[in-house]
Amino acid sequence: MSITREDLEQDRLRTILDNTPIASALLSEAALEASWRAALASLPDPDGDVWLFGYGSLIWNPMVEYSERVPAMLYGYHRGFYLYSRINRGTWDNPGLVLGLDRGGSCQGIAFRIPAISIETELKMLWRREMMTGAYHPRWLPMQLKGKNGPRVKALAFVMNRQHESYTGRLPDPKVVSHLRDACGLYGPARDYLRHTLEGLLKEGFRDPYLARLWAQLESG
Repeated sequence: MSITREDLEQDRLRTILDNTPIASALLSEAALEASWRAALASLPDPDGDVWLFGYGSLIWNPMVEYSERVPAMLYGYHRGFYLYSRINRGTWDNPGLVLGLDRGGSCQGIAFRIPAISIETELKMLWRREMMTGAYHPRWLPMQLKGKNGPRVKALAFVMNRQHESYTGRLPDPKVVSHLRDACGLYGPARDYLRHTLEGLLKEGFRDPYLARLWAQLESG
């Protein structure tokens, strides 16, 4: 299946997973709500719009309602395959991998401007998408818009929770490729996740040597 905004609005993923062994890995609805409400209470500008930083699937499948979409650079974190995926892009027996932001370096991506009037609704949707298992920490981080001379803003970004059981740390390329090659979850094959992200970045004029290298190894294998 491919996830849609309606799936998030109806909380269908939780419904699907509640009666499976995966249910034990999910945050409770109360914990999920407490988390997004904490983010709502700590908005950089309580009365203004919110910026969201997309570095993976948000680039090519954002599903949030936004008024502006611009290239951006996040400093202090980099993109990598740091999270085992046992639901969306893999299974418990054959986990795939998905991207996360980890400490150090920088990351090119897309910034989405969410209108102030829609913030509560959109945060709720984002948490159902990104925070079901608590694998990420939501953070308000400095981000630069539209190149080196663009304005700096605080943006919502989902960074790795290094204490989460599915955090991988830095894996060697052959290990990453082995998990991307054959794993498949509720949202489809892990290799498609890499391909879509790489294509999405290229459409924006971004080149990610790390992702390109992994894709070349997948194709050659």
